[in-house]
Amino acid sequence: MKLLIDDARLDEIKKIYEFYPVAGVTTNPTILSKIGGNPFETLKKIREFIGEDAQLHVQAVSRRAEKIVEEAWHIAKLLGTNTYVKIPAVPEGFKAMKILNETSEIPFTATAIYTPMQAFIAGQCGASYAAPYVNRIDNMGFNGLTVAKDIQQIFERNFMETEVIAASFKNSQQVLELCKCGISAATLSPEIFIALVKNFAIDSAVEDFISDFENFAGKDKTMLDFQ
Repeated sequence: MKLLIDDARLDEIKKIYEFYPVAGVTTNPTILSKIGGNPFETLKKIREFIGEDAQLHVQAVSRRAEKIVEEAWHIAKLLGTNTYVKIPAVPEGFKAMKILNETSEIPFTATAIYTPMQAFIAGQCGASYAAPYVNRIDNMGFNGLTVAKDIQQIFERNFMETEVIAASFKNSQQVLELCKCGISAATLSPEIFIALVKNFAIDSAVEDFISDFENFAGKDKTMLDFQ
Protein backbone atom coordinates (compact mmCIF):
# COMPACT_ATOMS: atom_id res chain seq x y z
CA MET A 1 0.00 0.00 0.00
CA LYS A 2 1.37 3.40 -1.02
CA LEU A 3 0.88 6.08 1.63
CA LEU A 4 0.17 9.68 0.65
CA ILE A 5 -0.40 12.80 2.73
CA ASP A 6 -3.84 14.40 2.47
CA ASP A 7 -2.87 18.00 3.28
CA ALA A 8 -1.54 21.20 1.73
CA ARG A 9 0.29 22.66 4.73
CA LEU A 10 3.91 22.48 3.66
CA ASP A 11 5.23 22.47 7.22
CA GLU A 12 3.07 19.44 8.07
CA ILE A 13 4.04 17.69 4.85
CA LYS A 14 7.72 18.20 5.67
CA LYS A 15 7.25 16.74 9.17
CA ILE A 16 5.71 13.54 7.79
CA TYR A 17 8.31 13.24 5.01
CA GLU A 18 11.09 13.47 7.59
CA PHE A 19 10.08 10.27 9.35
CA TYR A 20 7.80 8.18 7.10
CA PRO A 21 7.87 6.62 3.62
CA VAL A 22 5.58 8.80 1.52
CA ALA A 23 4.51 8.33 -2.10
CA GLY A 24 3.11 11.80 -2.56
CA VAL A 25 0.48 14.34 -1.59
CA THR A 26 -3.23 14.66 -2.27
CA THR A 27 -5.22 17.86 -2.07
CA ASN A 28 -8.80 18.95 -2.65
CA PRO A 29 -10.57 22.33 -2.84
CA THR A 30 -11.44 22.27 0.87
CA ILE A 31 -7.83 21.59 1.87
CA LEU A 32 -6.60 24.39 -0.39
CA SER A 33 -9.23 26.79 0.97
CA LYS A 34 -7.61 26.51 4.40
CA ILE A 35 -4.39 27.91 2.92
CA GLY A 36 -6.06 30.60 0.81
CA GLY A 37 -4.48 32.79 -1.84
CA ASN A 38 -3.41 31.55 -5.25
CA PRO A 39 -3.74 27.74 -5.07
CA PHE A 40 -0.93 27.22 -7.54
CA GLU A 41 1.50 29.06 -5.29
CA THR A 42 0.76 26.45 -2.62
CA LEU A 43 0.84 23.54 -5.06
CA LYS A 44 4.09 24.62 -6.72
CA LYS A 45 5.78 24.78 -3.32
CA ILE A 46 4.55 21.27 -2.56
CA ARG A 47 5.75 20.00 -5.93
CA GLU A 48 9.16 21.62 -5.43
CA PHE A 49 9.53 19.91 -2.05
CA ILE A 50 8.29 16.42 -2.95
CA GLY A 51 10.04 16.34 -6.35
CA GLU A 52 8.83 15.17 -9.73
CA ASP A 53 8.92 11.46 -8.88
CA ALA A 54 6.22 11.79 -6.19
CA GLN A 55 2.53 11.89 -6.92
CA LEU A 56 0.57 15.12 -6.51
CA HIS A 57 -3.24 14.93 -6.78
CA VAL A 58 -5.10 18.15 -7.59
CA GLN A 59 -8.84 18.50 -8.14
CA ALA A 60 -10.59 20.21 -11.05
CA VAL A 61 -13.63 22.20 -9.90
CA SER A 62 -15.49 23.02 -13.11
CA ARG A 63 -19.03 21.68 -13.47
CA ARG A 64 -18.98 20.90 -17.22
CA ALA A 65 -16.88 18.22 -18.88
CA GLU A 66 -15.20 20.49 -21.41
CA LYS A 67 -14.09 22.90 -18.71
CA ILE A 68 -12.88 20.02 -16.52
CA VAL A 69 -10.69 18.93 -19.43
CA GLU A 70 -9.32 22.47 -19.81
CA GLU A 71 -8.54 22.55 -16.10
CA ALA A 72 -6.79 19.19 -16.35
CA TRP A 73 -4.48 20.45 -19.07
CA HIS A 74 -3.79 23.63 -17.09
CA ILE A 75 -3.04 21.71 -13.88
CA ALA A 76 -0.76 19.24 -15.65
CA LYS A 77 1.08 22.03 -17.48
CA LEU A 78 1.82 23.99 -14.31
CA LEU A 79 2.64 21.09 -11.98
CA GLY A 80 4.36 18.66 -14.30
CA THR A 81 5.07 14.95 -14.23
CA ASN A 82 3.17 12.67 -11.83
CA THR A 83 0.37 15.16 -11.33
CA TYR A 84 -2.98 13.37 -11.12
CA VAL A 85 -6.06 15.44 -11.86
CA LYS A 86 -8.88 14.57 -9.49
CA ILE A 87 -12.25 14.43 -11.22
CA PRO A 88 -15.56 13.81 -9.40
CA ALA A 89 -17.21 10.52 -10.36
CA VAL A 90 -20.44 12.08 -11.70
CA PRO A 91 -21.83 12.14 -15.27
CA GLU A 92 -19.98 15.29 -16.39
CA GLY A 93 -16.88 13.92 -14.70
CA PHE A 94 -17.17 10.61 -16.55
CA LYS A 95 -17.49 12.52 -19.81
CA ALA A 96 -14.35 14.47 -19.01
CA MET A 97 -12.53 11.26 -18.08
CA LYS A 98 -13.42 9.71 -21.44
CA ILE A 99 -12.16 12.77 -23.30
CA LEU A 100 -8.88 12.81 -21.38
CA ASN A 101 -8.44 9.07 -21.80
CA GLU A 102 -8.89 9.36 -25.55
CA THR A 103 -6.93 12.54 -26.20
CA SER A 104 -4.13 12.83 -23.64
CA GLU A 105 -1.76 11.02 -21.33
CA ILE A 106 -2.77 13.07 -18.30
CA PRO A 107 -3.39 10.66 -15.41
CA PHE A 108 -6.53 11.24 -13.40
CA THR A 109 -8.10 10.12 -10.15
CA ALA A 110 -11.84 9.58 -9.78
CA THR A 111 -12.88 11.25 -6.56
CA ALA A 112 -16.00 11.72 -4.40
CA ILE A 113 -16.71 8.00 -4.62
CA TYR A 114 -19.36 6.59 -2.33
CA THR A 115 -20.46 3.49 -4.27
CA PRO A 116 -18.67 0.62 -6.04
CA MET A 117 -20.46 1.35 -9.31
CA GLN A 118 -19.06 4.88 -9.40
CA ALA A 119 -15.59 3.35 -9.16
CA PHE A 120 -16.34 0.72 -11.79
CA ILE A 121 -17.57 3.29 -14.32
CA ALA A 122 -14.58 5.55 -13.58
CA GLY A 123 -12.28 2.60 -14.18
CA GLN A 124 -13.95 1.92 -17.50
CA CYS A 125 -13.35 5.59 -18.35
CA GLY A 126 -9.62 5.13 -17.82
CA ALA A 127 -9.08 6.42 -14.27
CA SER A 128 -5.69 5.62 -12.77
CA TYR A 129 -7.16 5.69 -9.26
CA ALA A 130 -10.57 5.63 -7.64
CA ALA A 131 -10.90 7.30 -4.25
CA PRO A 132 -13.63 5.97 -1.94
CA TYR A 133 -14.32 8.17 1.10
CA VAL A 134 -14.17 5.61 3.89
CA ASN A 135 -15.26 7.67 6.89
CA ARG A 136 -17.80 9.76 4.98
CA ILE A 137 -19.45 6.53 3.83
CA ASP A 138 -19.56 5.37 7.45
CA ASN A 139 -21.24 8.64 8.42
CA MET A 140 -23.99 7.94 5.89
CA GLY A 141 -24.83 4.71 7.70
CA PHE A 142 -22.94 2.35 5.41
CA ASN A 143 -19.61 0.55 5.79
CA GLY A 144 -16.76 2.47 4.19
CA LEU A 145 -14.25 -0.35 4.57
CA THR A 146 -16.59 -2.79 2.87
CA VAL A 147 -17.15 -0.38 -0.01
CA ALA A 148 -13.39 0.07 -0.50
CA LYS A 149 -12.83 -3.69 -0.39
CA ASP A 150 -15.69 -4.29 -2.86
CA ILE A 151 -14.13 -1.80 -5.27
CA GLN A 152 -10.78 -3.56 -4.96
CA GLN A 153 -12.46 -6.88 -5.74
CA ILE A 154 -14.32 -5.43 -8.72
CA PHE A 155 -11.09 -4.12 -10.21
CA GLU A 156 -9.29 -7.41 -9.69
CA ARG A 157 -12.06 -9.66 -11.02
CA ASN A 158 -12.64 -7.49 -14.07
CA PHE A 159 -8.90 -7.28 -14.82
CA MET A 160 -8.94 -3.49 -14.60
CA GLU A 161 -5.79 -1.44 -14.20
CA THR A 162 -7.46 1.19 -12.00
CA GLU A 163 -6.20 1.19 -8.41
CA VAL A 164 -7.93 2.12 -5.18
CA ILE A 165 -6.64 5.14 -3.28
CA ALA A 166 -8.72 5.13 -0.12
CA ALA A 167 -9.41 8.47 1.56
CA SER A 168 -11.23 9.98 4.53
CA PHE A 169 -10.07 8.07 7.60
CA LYS A 170 -10.97 8.61 11.23
CA ASN A 171 -8.44 6.22 12.77
CA SER A 172 -5.43 4.05 12.02
CA GLN A 173 -7.41 0.81 12.39
CA GLN A 174 -9.29 1.60 9.18
CA VAL A 175 -5.97 1.94 7.37
CA LEU A 176 -4.77 -1.39 8.78
CA GLU A 177 -7.90 -3.21 7.59
CA LEU A 178 -7.39 -1.97 4.04
CA CYS A 179 -3.67 -2.67 4.14
CA LYS A 180 -4.42 -6.31 5.00
CA CYS A 181 -6.59 -6.78 1.92
CA GLY A 182 -4.12 -5.30 -0.53
CA ILE A 183 -5.60 -1.88 -1.24
CA SER A 184 -3.12 -0.10 -3.52
CA ALA A 185 -2.92 3.28 -1.78
CA ALA A 186 -4.30 5.39 1.03
CA THR A 187 -4.12 9.11 1.62
CA LEU A 188 -3.95 10.16 5.23
CA SER A 189 -4.05 13.36 7.23
CA PRO A 190 -0.83 14.04 9.17
CA GLU A 191 -2.69 13.14 12.38
CA ILE A 192 -3.63 9.68 11.07
CA PHE A 193 -0.11 9.19 9.72
CA ILE A 194 1.35 9.71 13.19
CA ALA A 195 -1.32 7.50 14.75
CA LEU A 196 -0.23 4.52 12.63
CA VAL A 197 2.55 3.76 15.11
CA LYS A 198 1.59 5.85 18.13
CA ASN A 199 1.29 3.47 21.04
CA PHE A 200 2.14 3.85 24.73
CA ALA A 201 3.39 0.27 24.95
CA ILE A 202 5.86 0.87 22.11
CA ASP A 203 7.19 4.08 23.65
CA SER A 204 7.43 2.45 27.06
CA ALA A 205 9.38 -0.53 25.71
CA VAL A 206 11.90 1.73 23.96
CA GLU A 207 12.37 3.86 27.09
CA ASP A 208 12.91 0.71 29.19
CA PHE A 209 15.64 -0.50 26.83
CA ILE A 210 17.44 2.85 26.95
CA SER A 211 17.10 3.07 30.73
CA ASP A 212 18.47 -0.44 31.23
CA PHE A 213 21.44 0.33 29.00
CA GLU A 214 22.21 3.58 30.83
CA ASN A 215 21.96 1.81 34.20
CA PHE A 216 25.06 -0.23 33.46
CA ALA A 217 26.81 1.92 30.85
CA GLY A 218 26.24 5.39 32.25
CA LYS A 219 23.92 8.34 31.68
CA ASP A 220 23.54 9.34 28.02
CA LYS A 221 25.91 6.58 26.93
CA THR A 222 25.25 4.76 23.64
CA MET A 223 26.96 2.00 21.66
CA LEU A 224 29.08 4.72 20.06
CA ASP A 225 30.93 5.08 23.34
CA PHE A 226 32.29 1.52 23.22
CA GLN A 227 34.47 -0.52 20.87
